[in-house]
Amino acid sequence: MFGGYNPNTSIFAGMSQAQLQAALTAAQQAYINLSSGAKAVTVSYAQGNGSKSVTYQQTSVANLNALIKQLQAQLGIVRHPRRPFRPVYR
Repeated sequence: MFGGYNPNTSIFAGMSQAQLQAALTAAQQAYINLSSGAKAVTVSYAQGNGSKSVTYQQTSVANLNALIKQLQAQLGIVRHPRRPFRPVYR
């Protein structure tokens, strides 16, 4: 488990590396399409018990970014999804 993130209990647990990589590639392409001005983008991926599909609008770039970070964490590309930065004043 990496700093509060456990890949064994993630919503992506049970997906193969190939499925995770395909989902990450699709999510990253959707992020690029949204950022470049496309109105809506659909991301689809197959999970053990069926396929999932989510449509993102321009206003949900942050949600898509969070999905990419979760997939990267599950694949071990990043150690854990980034937590909000909170300054500490003493």
